[in-house]
Amino acid sequence: MTAKTPLPRRDEPFQKGATALLLVDMQRIWLEPGLDPDHADRGPDHYIYKQTREVTIPNQVRLLKAARSAGVEVLHTIIQSLTEDGRDRSLDHKLTPIHIPPSMKEGLPPKELAPVGDEILLPKTSSGVFNSTNIDYLLKNLGIRYLVVCGMLTDQCVDMTVRDGADRGYLVTCVSDACAAPSQQRHDGALKAFGGYCWVADTATVVGRFEALGREA
Repeated sequence: MTAKTPLPRRDEPFQKGATALLLVDMQRIWLEPGLDPDHADRGPDHYIYKQTREVTIPNQVRLLKAARSAGVEVLHTIIQSLTEDGRDRSLDHKLTPIHIPPSMKEGLPPKELAPVGDEILLPKTSSGVFNSTNIDYLLKNLGIRYLVVCGMLTDQCVDMTVRDGADRGYLVTCVSDACAAPSQQRHDGALKAFGGYCWVADTATVVGRFEALGREA
């Protein structure tokens, strides 16, 4: 009788050539006060702007530096319609409404988080990147097994990315202090809710994992 292969652990070490870092919806329109017309009342000291400015973005910069140095595949996803009038959007985005046309510069990532070289940037018109892009096809083509996720909002697009990625067979890591939501309560509640689908780790731990990959021959 052939012995069964033991199941992997969600926190098992990343593997070189099989690991990707995905930044979810880190766009100027959500990060810079005054750009989001749906939240014009939020000033620079609102929780989400302060949190992203002081914690989330600096931690993502650390993750990007470590990932790029180690040869980890880096991907970015943003909310963006494929057409200027948004006719390609999902029904949900039409009802909300959410529409960021391709020509809107504020819909792109800030300079410190922008794609470098030929890093892949995927526009999406749904909360879950797996639902409105070909990311599953791309990750499989790239040989990815370990998917490291960070971004915003923790309780919306990050949540769906984690759950959908787990359902599709990836070992997902969520970098808790490199994500953000409009309040600490929403952020903490989301991590507690979807934590069973992933390994929840902090930036320092994941950076250490990336650096270890970079030291491998």
